[in-house]
Amino acid sequence: MNFTRWSARLPGTQRRAAARAGRSTPPPPQPATAAAAGAASGTPPGTASGIGPGAVPAARAESPPPADAEPVPVPSLDGLSVHDVLGKVPALAAVVYGPDHRIAYVNDAYAALFGPRPPGAPARTALPELEALGLVPLMDQVLRSGKPRTVKSRRVTVPAATERPATTAPAPATATAVTLAPADADQVRHGYYTFTCSPIDVGEATGAQRGVLVFAADVTDQVEAAERLRASERRQREAAVTLQRSLLPQELEQPDDLRVAATYQPGGKDTAVGGDWYDVITLGAGRTALVIGDVMGRGVRAAAVMGQLRTAVRAYARLDLPPHEVLQLLDGLAAEIDATQIATCVYAVHDPNEGRLVYASAGHLPILVRDPDGTVRRAAEPTGPPLGTGGWLHTSGTMPLGPGSSAVLYTDGLVERRDEDIDEGVAALERAFAGATGSPQVMCDRLIRALGVTQEHDDDVAVLVLQHPARTGHDAELFHNAALELLGGVEAAPRARAFASGVLASWRFPTDLRDLGVLATSELVANSLQHGTPPMRLRLRRTDRRLIIEVTDGDDHLPRRRRAEPADEAGRGISIIATIASSWGSRRTPGGGKAVWCEFALPAGHA
Repeated sequence: MNFTRWSARLPGTQRRAAARAGRSTPPPPQPATAAAAGAASGTPPGTASGIGPGAVPAARAESPPPADAEPVPVPSLDGLSVHDVLGKVPALAAVVYGPDHRIAYVNDAYAALFGPRPPGAPARTALPELEALGLVPLMDQVLRSGKPRTVKSRRVTVPAATERPATTAPAPATATAVTLAPADADQVRHGYYTFTCSPIDVGEATGAQRGVLVFAADVTDQVEAAERLRASERRQREAAVTLQRSLLPQELEQPDDLRVAATYQPGGKDTAVGGDWYDVITLGAGRTALVIGDVMGRGVRAAAVMGQLRTAVRAYARLDLPPHEVLQLLDGLAAEIDATQIATCVYAVHDPNEGRLVYASAGHLPILVRDPDGTVRRAAEPTGPPLGTGGWLHTSGTMPLGPGSSAVLYTDGLVERRDEDIDEGVAALERAFAGATGSPQVMCDRLIRALGVTQEHDDDVAVLVLQHPARTGHDAELFHNAALELLGGVEAAPRARAFASGVLASWRFPTDLRDLGVLATSELVANSLQHGTPPMRLRLRRTDRRLIIEVTDGDDHLPRRRRAEPADEAGRGISIIATIASSWGSRRTPGGGKAVWCEFALPAGHA
């Protein structure tokens, strides 16, 4: 068999290994002319042209050969045998010939792993390990096509020091397992090999026959390293998913006037978890804050930053600030957490008394609102840069959201695709949202399916849907509003008490709750008359869960609860409110001024 011809068919790495093995074998004696030439040039026999053990390449010789020196002939490798070359290769090698793939040769490494094999025997009986690995059909293809074929990372299980026939064992994962014989666990060796089958001519001296060189390189270290890396990535992803889910709200707050639902789906199993989050925060006086955001980046770090931002949003929301001021505070916090980490966010507040959604956006995708007639509208500007960039003054915008309307907040994983513009994804969401019906949770699921998001999706997805239902019949009786403009001076206080008493009686509240409501109204109005400025207004609102009393005026100084001294003639109003009411609070209103409110929980069964 010609060494030069079959070595040219090996893959590059294996061909270089075989060539090195060939160079390490002393070549046969050269003709006298070659020996003489070698002697004349000072080159020892067997190392012509610097080929041989310990030779120094010609390019590195200290003194170049004379210009008139005769060229040194390169020794021929035709005399090398398969045993000389493949016998010294540490990889597995076997040569078979003919349509039955009869054994012509197996090297020492092959025999050490699988045991000796009788020459001339067909592969299906004498090389059962190749049959179990699925290589015999591949060898048939190589004979027919004359082109090499390779299979990668096949798992081989071999009991130590056995020569018994092979049997096939179940293969883990996508690998192929071969077991030569039963053995104790401590006797079994495992390895991964890449098998290459190359066409070759066998027996040129007696008539060439087509054959196949089976060459197997041990890739156990590489496969195990890759598996360790995958296992590490799986553990990191599981930790990130656990952290992500633990930082998201375990149960959404349910406002009186809205129905809300949210869905979070992490990316596929090969995708690192991102920093998507959402939240629903009841602010009091029937108002609700809704927030959704996305931290750029992946993994545990993004989830940790998300958790810090979500906690900060809840803290800032308790201050009852306008949306743009909340984002302004978040912007500075994001830069402090990690100057290299940015995030997008939408913060919106719904007020059922005004029937609108006040929002501010930091680089996030627009809110979509569907009117009762099915028309879907995008939230327009203002939209500022992402959080963490700094140097930007955010502003708030408004959108109508009255009874019968719905809205959806979402992250880019829902609408962004690699092969299309993101505006096309938002347009597709608009079409899906226009036809989505049912409860908020059903709508979340339908939107995700309509946008083609599956378990293998390559990005995290967060969706928050809210509905402001239009109530009729008995439900409508549970939601009422009543308002009174407080005109004049101190005489406005008795008018306010009389108005509150009449309204609460018409709402059929129990006597004790009605008395508490009238007392709270008196204290809030008196506080506004003493410390506020016109215009002043009293508003009463009932839901199926609570009674809300709110007084607004034109002064933006917010009241605070303080301890009044025994001799003080004032300063007890807010303390009385805090004592008798379930909760109370105050906030600045967008047009200037403030609102002070308190709530009373309705007794069970009153709705």
